[in-house]
Amino acid sequence: MNYLKLALLSASSAIVLSGCGGTFEGTIGGTVSGLAGGTSVTLLNNGTDSLTVTANGSFTFAKTISAGAAYAVTVGTQPINETCSVTNGSGSIASFNSSNVTNVTVSCLQNISSSNYVYGNVTGLQSGQSVVLQNNGKDNYTSTGGSFIFPTPLTAGASYTVTVYTQPSKQTCTVTNGTGTVGNGVTAQITCQ
Repeated sequence: MNYLKLALLSASSAIVLSGCGGTFEGTIGGTVSGLAGGTSVTLLNNGTDSLTVTANGSFTFAKTISAGAAYAVTVGTQPINETCSVTNGSGSIASFNSSNVTNVTVSCLQNISSSNYVYGNVTGLQSGQSVVLQNNGKDNYTSTGGSFIFPTPLTAGASYTVTVYTQPSKQTCTVTNGTGTVGNGVTAQITCQ
């Protein structure tokens, strides 16, 4: 009799435990930062699941991943004039319970090249003299002659206006080619007399 009870108890325990099973699934997500307004980045999970993100903040792929399965988040299409990189983009879903991945980080930075900077040349400045130049009314550069480059880059296609903010004490400097669009290769010329 005790053997029969033990066998029935074992069988019912197996049924209960099998009822607790099933396939756990989780979502893959994280945050995007540094994405410029009006642009978008396309992310891929495992090379196929595509998600287009148009604003900074959290994101989650629509498709779930089965427990134990691997995921790999990559950038499919970079935003215009930016490069995005992925951190914590690969791993696998935990198999012991339903687990969502939320720590994938996508960081976007503006592409910086010489064409993003406003630069030029100062000629005729006497020894010991200096001229303070300004770009777009705020980015100052003090020159003692020769080539110069403003320290703050601009986005491609942005306009610039180079002016003389402070004249040298014994000369007057004028600007030629002081306005334009970043990326067109126009070099501002400052001539001092």
